[in-house]
Amino acid sequence: MMKATNRFLLLTITALLFTSYGFAQGEEEKVPKYITVTTLHWNMDYDNFDMNTWKDVEKEFFDKVTMKNEHIMGTGVYTHRYTPDNRELILVSVYDSWDAIDKAADRNSELIKEAWPDEEARDAYFDKRNEYYSDFHSDEIYATMPHAKLRAATDTTSNILLVRRSQFKFPKDGSQEEFMASFKEYVENVFHKNELIKGYYPNAHFWGSDRREFAEAFYVDSMQDLDNMFTRNNELFAEHWSDDEGKKKMQEMANKYFTGVHGDYIYTVIPELRK
Repeated sequence: MMKATNRFLLLTITALLFTSYGFAQGEEEKVPKYITVTTLHWNMDYDNFDMNTWKDVEKEFFDKVTMKNEHIMGTGVYTHRYTPDNRELILVSVYDSWDAIDKAADRNSELIKEAWPDEEARDAYFDKRNEYYSDFHSDEIYATMPHAKLRAATDTTSNILLVRRSQFKFPKDGSQEEFMASFKEYVENVFHKNELIKGYYPNAHFWGSDRREFAEAFYVDSMQDLDNMFTRNNELFAEHWSDDEGKKKMQEMANKYFTGVHGDYIYTVIPELRK
């Protein structure tokens, strides 16, 4: 069990380091602070499974509930492409406050009753919807971090999502200023300048199974662009840190604040279910 002092330290680091970013300039009243990630699994025993029918079923809920819920800033649904489990799909929701998470759940209940006022019809819809999923699911909550590269509101082409999960270290001689300065310099001179990256969203563990987790989301147009993204990142890194001393310093920062362990998960974006 995590000691109370460690829990306090974790929350303090989260509050100090992982300042929220906005969706766009001038939207200070709408600042995403928390992201919930629900990992679902397909019901592999469902004989009548049909992807198009599933999309229609989910689109009905999306139109009648999710899009009308003012407490949910954004959502996305992503299906397995290259992950350890072909059954999984993830539902991501974005909120501007901790209270909004609870308020959104209550508002969903109200909107569901409005959309399906007849109890029998409501039960029939959710029975049909639930047939697509197994009973098991898991939830994680992340705190948003600054220096995101925001997807254009009109973007309809970036349908590949790479999620890279790394592990933070918590060095005794570390500081907010040192970490954020090196993080900002790297992200702005590599990810922001990489034309293949259509969106970049860094997030840190807030509530879940591993307090070390650092989850980065990259949106690209295609699997080919994903391959080329890494080459372009290396080129941009070499351009900005053109001398050996600069490269060495950034590597030292990476070794100081990260364990070096990471996992990559690739998903397909379902554009019809994006808010």
